[in-house]
Amino acid sequence: MARILLLEDDITLGDTLQELLESEGYEVSLVTHGQDVLDVTASQSFELMLFDVNVPDFNGFELLKLLRDSDNTTPCIFLTSLNDIASLSKGFEVGADDYLKKPFDFDELLVRIKAVLRKYFHTLENEVKYKNLLYKITTNELFEDTKLLSFAPQEKKLIALFFKNINTTITKEDLLFELSREQEASEGALRVYITKLRKVGLEIETIKGTGYRLVRV
Repeated sequence: MARILLLEDDITLGDTLQELLESEGYEVSLVTHGQDVLDVTASQSFELMLFDVNVPDFNGFELLKLLRDSDNTTPCIFLTSLNDIASLSKGFEVGADDYLKKPFDFDELLVRIKAVLRKYFHTLENEVKYKNLLYKITTNELFEDTKLLSFAPQEKKLIALFFKNINTTITKEDLLFELSREQEASEGALRVYITKLRKVGLEIETIKGTGYRLVRV
């Protein structure tokens, strides 16, 4: 079950939410200060964060912006008494995935948590992280940090094959067969494509006499 980081400085509400979420099978870490969040996320990972906004050290908006600026992409739901449009807009502007106004119904909170986690896990299933690269399976796109890299159609075919078979040797025959579906491909052309992929950071080993393998890092 998902691990949740709960930031709430109202001790009574925090304890109540922790008990509720744990009764649903979630693993909950409850903290009361913004600095606590920075400390705990430096050493632990979570699948979801629930943030109050008006808390000591950093307010929730400042805190989430700091995390997003440091490439923390963990989904976050704000739980706050701030109900004006400006605050709602600010919450999503700094990277929130949802925004729930206090007082809220506990059943509604559980529904929203499940919705955010469902989207998060679906995204994880369709993405492969590789060094500073991110491969999106469904769209066959490769990103360097946040920049979408450009490849020729034949190179994209190889990228799909390698990422779907990480740490598995793919024979030259299978690679050439895939490349030749639309146009003729030679071993020389294959080597050129492999060289291009290595230059962007893919650790592709040559398996002498057999083929190639994308090494897991």
